[in-house]
Amino acid sequence: MEDPYQNNVTQPQGGDGGQFTYPPQEGSGPDGYPYQTDFPAKDEEDAASDATEGHDEGEQMYEGEYQGIPHPDEIKEARRAARMEARRKARQEAQLEDEDDLPDQYENIMEDCGHGRFQWTLFAVLGLALMADGVDSYVVGFVLPSAEKDMCITNADKGMLGLLVYVAMLAGALVWGGLSDKLGRRKVLIYVLTIDIVFSFLSCFAQGYGFFLFFRFCSGFGIGGSIPIVYTYFAEFLQIEKRGEHLSWLCMFWMLGGLYASFTAWGIIPHYGWGFAIGTEVQFHGWRAFILVCTFPAIAALVGVIFMPESPRFLLENARHDEAWMILRNVHDTNWKAKGEPERVFTVSPQRQNHINVNPQTVRWNLMCVLQGLFLVIVWFCLAFSYHGLGVWFPDMIKYMQYEEYEAKTRVFHRERVERFHFNFSLVNQIHREGEYIHDKFEDIEMRSVKFEHSLFENCYFEDIRSTNTFFENCTLKNTVFYNTDLWEEKFKDCRMENTTFLHPKKGCHLNFQEENDIVIYLVSFLGSLAVLPGNIISALFMDKIGRIKIIGGSMLGSAACSFLLLLSFSQGAVICWQCLFYAVSVAAWNGLQVISVEVYPTAKRATAFGILNAVCKFAAIIGSFIFASFIGITRIVPIFLAIAALACGGLLALKLPETREKVLS
Repeated sequence: MEDPYQNNVTQPQGGDGGQFTYPPQEGSGPDGYPYQTDFPAKDEEDAASDATEGHDEGEQMYEGEYQGIPHPDEIKEARRAARMEARRKARQEAQLEDEDDLPDQYENIMEDCGHGRFQWTLFAVLGLALMADGVDSYVVGFVLPSAEKDMCITNADKGMLGLLVYVAMLAGALVWGGLSDKLGRRKVLIYVLTIDIVFSFLSCFAQGYGFFLFFRFCSGFGIGGSIPIVYTYFAEFLQIEKRGEHLSWLCMFWMLGGLYASFTAWGIIPHYGWGFAIGTEVQFHGWRAFILVCTFPAIAALVGVIFMPESPRFLLENARHDEAWMILRNVHDTNWKAKGEPERVFTVSPQRQNHINVNPQTVRWNLMCVLQGLFLVIVWFCLAFSYHGLGVWFPDMIKYMQYEEYEAKTRVFHRERVERFHFNFSLVNQIHREGEYIHDKFEDIEMRSVKFEHSLFENCYFEDIRSTNTFFENCTLKNTVFYNTDLWEEKFKDCRMENTTFLHPKKGCHLNFQEENDIVIYLVSFLGSLAVLPGNIISALFMDKIGRIKIIGGSMLGSAACSFLLLLSFSQGAVICWQCLFYAVSVAAWNGLQVISVEVYPTAKRATAFGILNAVCKFAAIIGSFIFASFIGITRIVPIFLAIAALACGGLLALKLPETREKVLS
């Protein structure tokens, strides 16, 4: 019987990549694949001798044959046949006969390539890229307490910096996700990492707030595109049985980024004064070195991606069949050589392509996809709104509790009269009202959180004073000298000065070189990132067993229950405990959403759609952070119930999403 593929090969049309067939070439096999020209023809006797050379016939027999255990290849073929039959029946039931067989062919090829050294190498490289994104999410929060001193950043400017970084990531997710569907996953990921590295490095040395803001914006714009590309890139090298689990393992690298950022910040920025200064214009303190260290994961990822191939699925969609075939053969050979089977030959039999007119039912199917996409957008928004909102609320609430506790210990001195006294010890957390200080000397001391109200200073002398959160309000100063102090205009509010002298004042915002940064900033972030580990492991192990939908819905509803427990927390330790529990439970929902977002969209639009979803995530994070932060110090009920409502609605809506556990990448 004449081979139907020999003289009737369908050529790919345009760039849709719908066919995975090759025209016959001289010296090629009957299926028309040029890779077979690499092997000269052999007669049957030679082929048999090659196959059995150095082996005894008994050694080739499958050892489980007598026990009735099926051969792994037989199991694979049975699964493949069952999947093909299920898809054929599904197409018949839905009357969707316009689909081609490329998804099934590609899945068969990936099964023949196996899962081995190549995927694990790509896993490590893309994991570092994801780790770089996780690090960048923490950088601004860690450096601000110190950077605000170097660059005199006001509270309004600090809020603008945090907002613009998120906006940059949002824009980056939209732009780079779309470009990766046009230019390729590997090429665009190289662009993304390069932009992040260059502008992060420049931000280390930016002395002015304007330049620092611009460099961090550009860095965020670059790294913002990494998440859509990383998951899309890796998913297209995975077979269906491995996809859910290994994409979930990949999610752990974002957690490692948080741990890396927290740990290095804790070690590098314990004191603001670490570093050096050239005059008052050029400062290089610990926080700048911290930003430099934070570029290491991105640099390592960039080096690794350069040596990785392009996604063959992307190449097939763009009719670049020869390139795709060479990459797939390399993946096959790399995996099987590492497993000790270098003799396995890469052979895949293509299936016949049929072109059938689109059925009217396709319109209804497309509407279903739009509706499912809308549900997915809402679930992403609900999870990101609650997660990032509470992510801001946790450390701010702890700081507020610290402030309340600190304020409760404030010592108040009322109408004290101190005359001819030498203050040679630090004044900390004190309020002095209506006091009188006559012929007193304040020398080489630190004033921290000290306030003088309606007090009189007469014939006093201040020398080498270092102050933090110290103010004079409605005070009278007569015949008083300030020598080499940082007590300057902004420290005196509505004060009356008579014959008062300021000699060699220390002006500027970068004066408290020895002031320690609050260790809670690093501790809370470190513990929160570490708490994600058990949730990551559990979700990865059960992603393919119980399905994506149950993982997402159960995790979000469980997170809502954890949020309710925050109403019962009245101490810093309790808040940290519930924070860790919330992160541990909610991470499974993140993993499930990222997996299903890769699987539900077609290859030609996969990264674009994921980029839009990631942009929705950043938009929700901006709104959630602003709303939750505005209630700090006012009430905890409103933000907590907002989080519970969003998580509960998102979790219930997630149950309406399509299950993609057995879905071949379309």
